Amino acid sequence: MIKRMIIMLISVTVVLGGFFGFQNFKAKMIKQVMASMANPPQTVSTATAGFEEWQPQMEAVGSLRAVNGADLSLEVSGVVGQITFNSGDDVTTGTVLVRLRDEDDVAKLHALQATADLAQVTYDRDVKQLRAQTISQATLDSDSFNLKNARAQVEQQKAMVDKKVLRAPFTGHLGIRAVDVGQYLNAGTTVVTLQALDPIFADFFLPQQALGNIKVGQAISAKVDTYQGLVFPGKIVAINPAVDANSRNVQVRATLGNPDRRLLPGMYATIDVDTGQPERHITLPQTAVTYNPYGSTVYLVEHHGATSTARQTFVTTGTTRGDQVSVLSGVKEGDVVVTAGQMKLHNGSPVLINNTVQPTSDAAPAPTDR
Repeated sequence: MIKRMIIMLISVTVVLGGFFGFQNFKAKMIKQVMASMANPPQTVSTATAGFEEWQPQMEAVGSLRAVNGADLSLEVSGVVGQITFNSGDDVTTGTVLVRLRDEDDVAKLHALQATADLAQVTYDRDVKQLRAQTISQATLDSDSFNLKNARAQVEQQKAMVDKKVLRAPFTGHLGIRAVDVGQYLNAGTTVVTLQALDPIFADFFLPQQALGNIKVGQAISAKVDTYQGLVFPGKIVAINPAVDANSRNVQVRATLGNPDRRLLPGMYATIDVDTGQPERHITLPQTAVTYNPYGSTVYLVEHHGATSTARQTFVTTGTTRGDQVSVLSGVKEGDVVVTAGQMKLHNGSPVLINNTVQPTSDAAPAPTDR
């Protein structure tokens, strides 16, 4: 009887132990499921940190101007008699562009030339007569003065006639004609603009601190928003010997090759001046960095077998260029860094990597029309 009771007690104990053990196992499983539901994996995109060579540069905004450029006009008034150019022509130095009517001036020139010729004949005769002592030295001196005066009047009239003709002062490209045949022009009225376009100057200003990093002959590059993606190389040809007392900036002039005449005087351009030797930096897309008052952070992806988690770390950032930022500390080459989706993360968050869509990471981005 006692033996039966012992066996029954043992059986009951085993049954109760199994039941409570199952309940504990069930509770653990429920906790694990709840934990996984509370912290599901977050989808992020990533990039691998690596070194890039960056050329140190200074950036400035400048304006373009022709090496030679002028709005051409005549020094005297008159009626346009002849136009010998078309808008947009290329001309060389001395090419005749416009003639004013000059009949009266030419006729006066001929009269003065005749007077000068007569004075020359008189002077030559006086020289012979003086040798024969038939006239005085005073008479010869007076006729010599008359000859010089007549010649001077001829030269003066020639200059007046020459001012009725407009010539190209240098080789260049003409603009749009602003006058017509038969039109009366006042002195100084613009006839046409003439610009020498190849090469072309780029004038810009740099702070006085930059003087130690620039010199004549140094390479520069220019970009204009008219031609997206195109870079125009050039070099520094002059540095102003005085710093502006108000802005503490110094004016710098560079020349740019312009064989296609894409660059025109008056355009503004972004100028990049190379300084020093290229530097190696670890670079990341700027979207990877979260900037906070207490410091900048990124999320690194760590792999644990089949799972991956995110770990937040502080970084020290350097200069930026386009969509990229240089990282001075906190990230090493080969680290996998979260570039998008980090707003949903915290330390230890499980992550799923999907790199089908990546944020831009271009050192020289250019807008595109869509």
